[in-house]
Amino acid sequence: MTASPWCALPSSAEASLSALQAPRWFSANRDKARAERYFLLYSPVWMALMALMMLTGWAKTAGNLALLAHGCSVAAPLLLSPLWLRDRAAPWHASYAFKANLYIFVFGFYGNYFGSEYFFDVLGMVYRFPNATTTLDSALVGSGKQQVPVIMYLYTHAYFMTYHTSAVVILRRIRSSALPFASLSFPLAIFVVGYFWAWLETKAMANPTLAGAFYYEKMDAMLSYGSVIYSTYFLASFPFFYFIDEEKRWSAKYTLLVALAVSMLGFYLLDFCAAAVGKL
Repeated sequence: MTASPWCALPSSAEASLSALQAPRWFSANRDKARAERYFLLYSPVWMALMALMMLTGWAKTAGNLALLAHGCSVAAPLLLSPLWLRDRAAPWHASYAFKANLYIFVFGFYGNYFGSEYFFDVLGMVYRFPNATTTLDSALVGSGKQQVPVIMYLYTHAYFMTYHTSAVVILRRIRSSALPFASLSFPLAIFVVGYFWAWLETKAMANPTLAGAFYYEKMDAMLSYGSVIYSTYFLASFPFFYFIDEEKRWSAKYTLLVALAVSMLGFYLLDFCAAAVGKL
């Protein structure tokens, strides 16, 4: 009887999925490459949906259910993608698309449920969405003065999928190009891509269209020093996300365990930063 993909751990005897040695952007694993292309092609779509919400003022005027519907419309094309982004001969939960979504869901949940408290109390982030009444955040971590709307979990799923997939594509190109000092360029690229997305998200979200609803108390400090702290999310996560089905196929169970471990690593890094910085 064949073992369930959920229970199977990566096997050292399994053939490498990175069989092609030429420099490449997308995975040699067709299942993974198909999902990577889809995630990147969808990125301008979710960005347009977010821009539409900001420019029309929906973020401030829409009701709770309307905001949740918008959040679902942003995340659903990713969360449902394992239904069509898979090899038909394999179950949907063995696909890379499912494992990538599972990982990002777990890591994004950590980032909102626990990590947001550090952004509130250390980095000076302010949420004021009285119309987003469905909230979920930690009961014990942080001061508890602010709450995290559930819509942020949905938006984060789209953000993080783009951030992680773009990082994987860049990191693969570096690893497959036989560059000099590759052992140094790999971790450097992790930091550069992580800092880029952390800075860009901060700049894009804390904009005049959301004035009063979402902002940072010290925007200049957040863009410079705070973005370094935010990038610790990705320093913890990018190297592990990169290896999902890259050289060996991971089981969904193994993916879940790694996502939980990376979330704990991110927790440590945030707390170390809080101890070092105090408050921006």
